[in-house]
Amino acid sequence: MLLAGLAIMAGCQGVSAANSAPSVGTLSMGSTSLAFGNVAPGSSKTITVTATNSGTATVNVSSISITTKYFSITSPSLPVSIAAGQSSQISLTFSPNAAGTFTATMLIGSDASDAQTTVALSGTGSTAAPGTLTSSPTSIPFGSVTVGGNPSASETVTNTGSSSVTISQIAVSGTGFSVNGITAPVTLNAGQSASFVVQFTPQTAASASGSVTVTSDASNSTLTIALSGTGVAAGGLGSNPTSLSFGTVQMGSNSTLSETVTNTGGSSVTISAVAASGTGFSVSGITTPMTLTAGQGATFSVKFTPASAASATGNVVVTSTASNPSLTIPLSGTGVAAGALGSNPTSLSFGNVQVGTNKTLSETVTNSGGTSVTISSVAASGTGFSVSGITTPMTLTAGQGATFSVKFTPASAASATGNVTVTSNGSNPSLLIPLTGTGAAVSSGQLTASPTTLPIGSVVAGTSGTGSGSLTASGSSVTVTAASSNNGAFSVSGLSLPVTIAAGQSAPFTVTFSPQAAGSATATLTFTSTAAPATTQETATGTGTAAPVHTVSLSWNASTSMGVSGYNVYRSTYSSSCGSYQKINSALNTSTVYTDSSVTDGTSYCYATTAVDTNDLESAYSNIVSDIQIPSP
Repeated sequence: MLLAGLAIMAGCQGVSAANSAPSVGTLSMGSTSLAFGNVAPGSSKTITVTATNSGTATVNVSSISITTKYFSITSPSLPVSIAAGQSSQISLTFSPNAAGTFTATMLIGSDASDAQTTVALSGTGSTAAPGTLTSSPTSIPFGSVTVGGNPSASETVTNTGSSSVTISQIAVSGTGFSVNGITAPVTLNAGQSASFVVQFTPQTAASASGSVTVTSDASNSTLTIALSGTGVAAGGLGSNPTSLSFGTVQMGSNSTLSETVTNTGGSSVTISAVAASGTGFSVSGITTPMTLTAGQGATFSVKFTPASAASATGNVVVTSTASNPSLTIPLSGTGVAAGALGSNPTSLSFGNVQVGTNKTLSETVTNSGGTSVTISSVAASGTGFSVSGITTPMTLTAGQGATFSVKFTPASAASATGNVTVTSNGSNPSLLIPLTGTGAAVSSGQLTASPTTLPIGSVVAGTSGTGSGSLTASGSSVTVTAASSNNGAFSVSGLSLPVTIAAGQSAPFTVTFSPQAAGSATATLTFTSTAAPATTQETATGTGTAAPVHTVSLSWNASTSMGVSGYNVYRSTYSSSCGSYQKINSALNTSTVYTDSSVTDGTSYCYATTAVDTNDLESAYSNIVSDIQIPSP
């Protein structure tokens, strides 16, 4: 049945037809002819054909008619709308009533650009057994395929029946699958085969499934071949750690670090080369080519052997089939000179040292290299030399020093030589510091103390008084090594012992008398030296007096000035006039009275006061009170 189409035209004022092309649907068939093959009279066979809208607007199918009753439409129900780019299956049934050849034309009416589409139909009523199609393989699993790859597999269909089979359509479904190498219709005689290619081109990292559907007039009119595959991300290499820092490495030695590269992608990666660049860097522990499956890693070693005392940089470059074909791992390290010890001074000269005495000099050893040095021992050789002030083992970092003492104690009046030997793991494992000195004979000089008797006078018990004396050398220089007193109330100070006094020269000293009670006291002061005789003595005398029992009470009129916060009290001794004033209050006196309890019996004093304001400004002296006499005890 033919349906007449009604053309409708419309126009819009002011709009040119040339400005906009109308959307049009276009209907195309999967095959322009369908062969049902042999079908026994009184039975039926159904096959399908695909109608596809390849245009840009929806196609509405309004009618489907066939020119003979032996062919009929099973589906779909009309009308049918097919959107642009979409398809619809049309099922047809062939039901011959007798032996013989049957033909017909299917007419499809629609609003497509080709308003009426035709498909030729044919079939044979026959009592012969129909052909049968089989596939090899029965399914195609593509497995894992890198996104963007396109592996293919061969598929073969065979007519295993006794009569010919006509393949009317080969369709593929499933994202990424496609078929090529065969064009329908194809007729296969009994036992004949046809091969084609199925391709899988994944666009995303995901699983996919589909099928190839072979439509024919065989007894199994629809043969389905299952398809499957998984898109996986391309292999990519990552490193751990992402860079290697060797820090400082001593020249002549080396440092080795471990590095791991891992395939972080979804497909295998083949490493073709692993190479190190940069002075002193090398790679070991990996053999190429090497293939890493998804998630698999490989570990190797990188060594730094500095050639000079300088910083070095480089890279490990891993070349592979990964999405990042050149993986770069930065390298850095610094070569440093081996630790080495130096001395300051480089030698020690003690000069002349009198027999029976000694002399000590200071020595410093410093690590002048770039790595730490451990000192295992410090020892002195040579008669009279010894070392102190250092404990081993001792480790010195780069630039660090250690100071110790070397003593010379001559055993005889003769020259002596020796060495301090510093043993370490430095590049100079035995550092020698030469030592020299000369023992000098005991001096025949003499030492005298002046005055022979040192009177300190009266001192209040609980306080101290001092007297001065001197030591004089004659004949030759004399070294004073000790000073002592046989009375604890007397002490000697002012000499930095040991002290050497040249012939004809003197050294002053001070004797302090600190009586704890009233009464006369005497002490013998003994000075030990290199003189002959070895001891020199002096007598010191003093008298302890009782503490005073008198006080002076003072009072004054308050200052009339503004802002006065307190008063200071000043005192001086009085002879024929007042002397130099000294402040006697330890803290600012806030009242107008004060008691002086530190006066000395038999002494006369003068007193004055000053006013102090809140800004610490002090006034001049007040009226002076003079010649205040303290009675004698």
